Amino acid sequence: MAHPEDYDVVVLGSGAPGKLVAWALASRGQRVAVVERRYVGGACPNIACLPSKNIIHDARVADLVRRSAEFGISRGEWQVDMAAVRDRKRKMVDGLVEMHLAKYRESGAELVMGSGRFVAPRTIEVALNEGGSRTLRGKTVVINTGSRARLDDTPGLAESGPLTHVEALELDRLPEHLLVLGGGYVGLELAQAFRRFGSRVTIVERNGALIHREDEDVTKAVERLLRDEGIEIRTGTAVERVEGTSGDSVRLHTAGGAIEGTHLLVAGGRTPNTDGIGLESVGVEVDARGHIKVDERLRTTAEGVWAAGDCAGSPYFTHIGEDDFRVLLANLTGGDRVTTGRQVPYCLFTDPELARVGLSEREAKESGVSYRLAKLPMQGVLRARTLSETQGFFKALVEADGERILGFTAFGPEAGEVMAVVQVAILAGLPYTALRDAVLTHPTMAEGLAGLFGSVPNG
Repeated sequence: MAHPEDYDVVVLGSGAPGKLVAWALASRGQRVAVVERRYVGGACPNIACLPSKNIIHDARVADLVRRSAEFGISRGEWQVDMAAVRDRKRKMVDGLVEMHLAKYRESGAELVMGSGRFVAPRTIEVALNEGGSRTLRGKTVVINTGSRARLDDTPGLAESGPLTHVEALELDRLPEHLLVLGGGYVGLELAQAFRRFGSRVTIVERNGALIHREDEDVTKAVERLLRDEGIEIRTGTAVERVEGTSGDSVRLHTAGGAIEGTHLLVAGGRTPNTDGIGLESVGVEVDARGHIKVDERLRTTAEGVWAAGDCAGSPYFTHIGEDDFRVLLANLTGGDRVTTGRQVPYCLFTDPELARVGLSEREAKESGVSYRLAKLPMQGVLRARTLSETQGFFKALVEADGERILGFTAFGPEAGEVMAVVQVAILAGLPYTALRDAVLTHPTMAEGLAGLFGSVPNG
């Protein structure tokens, strides 16, 4: 082992919690190094959250153009230029990378591009991308290696060369018939986007419903939306083997027969990037799924080593990674903060969006929590009528014998933004009557909350 260079903090991986804690501590005068294999800033700004939403917005524009007559606007011939769609996304990513590099310069944190692995306690050897190696030793080490798209062991799947979201967002030609394997967040968002660009799309999901952990009315509404847009949905369908090559011709063999397409997108979940980085050699334990074992303060089983984000088993959302940063920063600077008890809001960026915070009906029933249910169809939100976007609903759970909001679900335009209003009310401990009686601007989507909470049954 080469003589190690000493740092106050070494961070392995430059995703949300890692880069944020690095910038914060370096700005306070600590010597900090961040080791990143490829993507400056992690997956979110490069290949995941932001690039996918960029592409999804282009697909929404295409859908509005297609519907232009509905809004009284005539149009001539038009087409989608996938190379231009991709290039708009790339331009955004380039700008985000430059923003990250500026933050490294401003904070004083050092960015080391290369592949790192543990070779001794709190010591990481880096095979530099430009050649050669360095060995970095930290008083504190933070593991922030993220996760990657998972390929299961279905015979022929890996050999077919399927797309993951990474490759799908780089396509410069439209797939003739895209098969989407998986009915979760990534699969549904990209299925709708490529359908709107003009591809034929088939979603294949082994469970009995798309996003099957949600309430039945939610899954039915989402399935209805996608079917109405011409997407074929095969639920309760397990793929036994895959034949062919994605990008040319690919065939999924199921008990009900073969499903054929030109391209295959695998969207069946993610796996943590914890293999091959020497964790076992320094006493960092992982669980059965490969997540690093951490306590509620994000400490690992090795002294002086912390882990955060996807690799530590935190919910796979960037906003949760950012909260992991707050937990890390507090505990590394003499404070005391934990991950337990925090809210985990989420938004599915189909069009319209699906957003939820707190308990769903399914979760409340499974936990034996009594509740009162209020539900408002999107047609009852006047702003939605002005947009000609009246699919969906708002739904809220209020405690049976009190006024506390237990959960909120929105399926409709700007659902994520409306959810944030309810989330803040929950954080503040406000009774549902505060939203019921609030003077909310007319006409806005959030105005519908007054109608929703005004329909809460009497306790």
